[in-house]
Amino acid sequence: MKFLGNRKINMNKIIGCLVLSVLTSMSAFAQSGTNSPYSQYGLGDLADEGVGFNKGMGGVGYGFRKGNEVNPLNPASYSSIDSVTMIFDGGLSGQITNFKEGGRKLNAKSGGFDYIMGSLRLIRHVGITFGVMPYSNVGYNYTSTTTLDGASTTLSSAYSGDGGINQLFVGAGVQPFKSLSIGFNAAYIWGDLERTVKTTGSSAVNTLSKEYTASISSYKLDFGVQYTQPIGTKDELTLGAVFSPGHKIGADPSCRIINANSSISKSDTTIYSIANGLEIPTSIGVGVAYDRDKKLRVGADFKLQKWGSIDYPSFDNNTYSLRSGLLKDSYKVNVGAEWIPNPRSTRSVFHHVRYRVGAGYTTPYYNINGQDGPKSLQLSVGVGVPIMNAYNNRSILNISAQWQHRSADNLITENTFRLNIGITFNERWFSKMKIE
Repeated sequence: MKFLGNRKINMNKIIGCLVLSVLTSMSAFAQSGTNSPYSQYGLGDLADEGVGFNKGMGGVGYGFRKGNEVNPLNPASYSSIDSVTMIFDGGLSGQITNFKEGGRKLNAKSGGFDYIMGSLRLIRHVGITFGVMPYSNVGYNYTSTTTLDGASTTLSSAYSGDGGINQLFVGAGVQPFKSLSIGFNAAYIWGDLERTVKTTGSSAVNTLSKEYTASISSYKLDFGVQYTQPIGTKDELTLGAVFSPGHKIGADPSCRIINANSSISKSDTTIYSIANGLEIPTSIGVGVAYDRDKKLRVGADFKLQKWGSIDYPSFDNNTYSLRSGLLKDSYKVNVGAEWIPNPRSTRSVFHHVRYRVGAGYTTPYYNINGQDGPKSLQLSVGVGVPIMNAYNNRSILNISAQWQHRSADNLITENTFRLNIGITFNERWFSKMKIE
């Protein structure tokens, strides 16, 4: 005698939990995830926009597609989501950065929530994904002292900044043909950027403060495509490409100049503003991934961001205006690999552990005092450990360590060690249980 029953899922509870998680994470994103003085330039330090498995593989992902993981780097990958699963993925990170300038060294810590997202198959060959993750981070606090030529007067400047840009997105991936998938992400981006420079002379009488602020509220679109070509009976080669159009982001950056004289308790304030003065660049990325019998996969990505065509606000010669030449085109190259000892084994969970390694190289998107900003080199290693339960071992604990080196001639050198922890909950919520 056969009994066939359905494992029923309360979708209202799923949606309620998702909304609560997103609202909680939105408040967490309000805190900066960086402490770098380089985040004072442009829109701040740009986030890598990857999830747990991407971070352990050097940030690579344009060509990756797998039914039990979310890959927001290329929305075309959503079409590969398994029909019987509901995926939730969340992660956080902590980092220690060593700053070096001349003979001086300093260590600083930072960290916080990275991302949260979910994914499921809507209908056959159509998957959807939703979530929240950062676009950029601003966070720094330091001072510098300058002695005026031919004078005994010194100027002390305090620099501080906070904020960033976040994105709440929904995306879909469709597989119209056997080997071809296309997809998109549509995001609402928001955030506040705050930067302050306070300069005081050695007389401690006059103080000049410049306060730069901007509130962002706009959208961001990403489009992706993947083409998969089987090689023999067990291997696959996937080509991926992504495109994001640049546009204004609905911000009116302002500059407040405050000139205070403590001896007479008087200050003068002048406010400048530029209507719709900030924008994000057009971005183009291409990648390739090779899957060897589901045991080994390797990938390589290249990304170009057209910052050089964007004018950026600057206060110069008592004028606050948009200027060209402050930003420049940025290039990014990532490579990575993942190895699973025996993905078809039923004997040991250790046969299913994912071992990951990767590297990345990025050129700066801004100039500092007429010269290039710091170039970035990143190395990463990681593991994905299956979480055992009564049904399967499809949920994964993702742990990775990253080392990042940023440097430029006559500028601060940064060495950052970052630890990432993420969990991919991937359960067969929509499968049928059959009892004989």
